[in-house]
Amino acid sequence: MSERFISPAWRGHLHRLGQVSSDLVLISLAWWLAFVVRFDGAVPGRYDKLFLVTLGVVVGLKIAVFVAFRFYTRWWRFTGIQDLEQIVIACVAASLLVITVLTIWRPDGFEAVPRGVFVLDFLFAVVLVGGMRFAVRSVMERSGRGGALAKGRPVLVCGAGSAANSLLRDMRRDASLGYTPVGLIDDDPRKAGLRVGGVKVLGARADLPRVLRETRAREVIIAMPSAPGAVRRDIVDQCRVAGIRVTTLPGLPELMNGEVSVQKLREVRVEDVLGRASVEIDMARVARYLNGKRVLVTGAGGSIGSELCRQLATVGPNSLVILDHAENNLFEIDLELRDRGHSPVPVIADCRDADLMDGVFARYRPEIVFHAAAYKHVPMMELNPIQAIANNALATATLAELATRHGVERVCIISTDKAVEPQTVMGGTKALAERVVEMHGADGGTRFAAVRFGNVLGSSGSVLPIFRRQIAAGGPVTVTHPDMTRYFMTIPEAVQLVIEATGIAEGGDVFVLDMGEPVRIMDLAQNMIRLSGMEPGRDIQIEVTGVRPGEKLHEELFNLDEEVKPTRYGGILRATRPALDPDEFAARIEQLRLVVATDDAQAASKALWSTLRAGRDAMHSGEPQDVQAGDEGNIT
Repeated sequence: MSERFISPAWRGHLHRLGQVSSDLVLISLAWWLAFVVRFDGAVPGRYDKLFLVTLGVVVGLKIAVFVAFRFYTRWWRFTGIQDLEQIVIACVAASLLVITVLTIWRPDGFEAVPRGVFVLDFLFAVVLVGGMRFAVRSVMERSGRGGALAKGRPVLVCGAGSAANSLLRDMRRDASLGYTPVGLIDDDPRKAGLRVGGVKVLGARADLPRVLRETRAREVIIAMPSAPGAVRRDIVDQCRVAGIRVTTLPGLPELMNGEVSVQKLREVRVEDVLGRASVEIDMARVARYLNGKRVLVTGAGGSIGSELCRQLATVGPNSLVILDHAENNLFEIDLELRDRGHSPVPVIADCRDADLMDGVFARYRPEIVFHAAAYKHVPMMELNPIQAIANNALATATLAELATRHGVERVCIISTDKAVEPQTVMGGTKALAERVVEMHGADGGTRFAAVRFGNVLGSSGSVLPIFRRQIAAGGPVTVTHPDMTRYFMTIPEAVQLVIEATGIAEGGDVFVLDMGEPVRIMDLAQNMIRLSGMEPGRDIQIEVTGVRPGEKLHEELFNLDEEVKPTRYGGILRATRPALDPDEFAARIEQLRLVVATDDAQAASKALWSTLRAGRDAMHSGEPQDVQAGDEGNIT
C-alpha cells in the first residue's frame, strides 16, 4: 500500500511495531549469546533445551519492562547519552526481573539457569539494544535525507566544543535547514586537525581569512556561548572585511532555559560584541530558596521585571504574582508566561497606593518580593521630580513597611549605578531607595537587599533602542561626549545575578554586580552602525552634542563612604557604609511625603537632597545641577 494512503496514526503504530520487532530479535540474540559464551561455544544439550524453554519468558518480561520505560515513544535517530542511561537502567531492571522469575519458577526436569548466563545476558542486551539505536542514528545522520553530505549553504563554524557539536548534529539530521558545514575554527591548539561530528578543525581564529578563502564558506556561525565580546568582535570584523555573513548562538544567559540548536541562531547584536564575558550560573542551585515559595514581582511588565518573571517561573515557585500599573505591559508578559506553560497571577496596581498594596500583600501573602517598578528616564524625571520621588523612593519605603508588617522573608530592590554620588533626581530617588533598604535591614526580620548595576542592554531605559532608531532613520547618531563611558550588561545576565544576590542577603545589604570594564559610548555607536552593514562617518554620521548639566562622563559603582567586600559569588560584591539612625531617617521620609503632597516640585527636590544627606558629610552630597530635557539618547 502506498505510504500516502496510510494515516499518520497508522504510520506511528507501524513505526513502533518495527522497534518492538527489532528488540524481540535483539533480546533473543542476547539470551542465546549468553549461553554460547558461557559454555565456550559448546552448549550442552540440556542447556540447549533450557534456552528454548525460557526464551519466551525472557523476551516477554524484557519487552514489558521496555514498554514501561517508554522505549517505543522515541525516535532512534535522535538517540543520545540520556537515552543510553535509560537503556542501561531498563536492562538492569529487566535482568533483575528475569533472575527473580527464573529463580522462583524452574521448568520441570530442567536445571537452574547458570548465574554467568544472567550476567552475560545483561551485558549483551545493553550492547545490542543500545548499539542498534546508535547505529540507526548514525545511518540516518549520514543518509542522503539528512546528512553532512547534503547540499546546502557552505558554513564555517567558529568553536569546536559541545555547542558546535550540537549544531553539527542538527545540520546532519535535517538537510532542509540548508547548511553544509565545511570546517571548524578553534583557538585551542590541542584541537587542531581533529574532527568534531565528522567536521575537521581547520585552524585558529587568526587563520580565519585563509580558511574562508579555501573553503569558500558563505556564512560563519559563532558557536561559543561563553566567549567574551572581544572574541566575537574579532570574528565579526574579519568576516566583514571578507564580505561574509555572520550569525551566532546567544550567550549563556539567553540559553539558560533552552538547548543549543540551529533554531537558536540569530544575527550578531551589539551586546554580543561588548567586552564582558558571560557568567555561567547554576540557577537550579542558587535559586533553591525560591522553590515552593510565593513570589511577587512589581514592575513585572518592564524590561527587568519581565525577565525576572521569565526566570522565576522556571525555578518552581508555589505562585508567581506579577504586578504592574501598565495594563498592556502586564498583559504581554502574562500571555508569554502562559504560552510557556506557567500560571502567573496578574495584578494591576500602583505601588504608590499604600492601601491597594496592603490588600495585595494580605491576599497573596508573598514570601519573596522583587521590586522592579521604577521610573528610569533621566531627563523625564528632571521634568517630573514629584512623580520620580513618589514612585522610586516613597513607593519603595511603602513596600518595605508592608513587607515587614506582613512577614515577607526576603525583599530585593532593583537599583542603578546612577544612585552612586547622584547628580540627578532619578539617581537621587534610587539612592534614597537604597537607604530605605539599609534602614530596614536593621529590623532583623525581613531580609532586605538592593542590587545595584549599570545599564542593561535593550531595556526600556537603554540607549540601544534610541541608537537603532537613529540608524534606521539614516542618522545622525547622537553622543554627548567622545570619551563618555558606561557599564553594560545583558538583561538575562543581570537578572540571574539579581536572583543569586537575593539568596545570600542577610539584611540591609547593598549588592553591586561586577559589570566588567566600562564601554565607550562612541565605540558602542560605531559598533551598532557597523553591525547594521554600514560604516560610521561614511554612511551614518555621529554627532557629538555636548555633556548636559548633571551628566557624568564616567559612572561609578560605589559611593565614597562605602567599603567593598567580596561575597561567595564572584560576580557580586557587597557595599557597606556607616549605619543610619533609623528614627531620624524615618522622620525625614515622612517629612518628604508631606512635601511631595504639596505638589511643589522645587520644594520636593530640596527635600529629597536633604533626606539623602542624613548620616553623610556635606562633602559627599551636594545638590545637583539641573538637567535639561532633550533627546534621551544623550543620557545613558
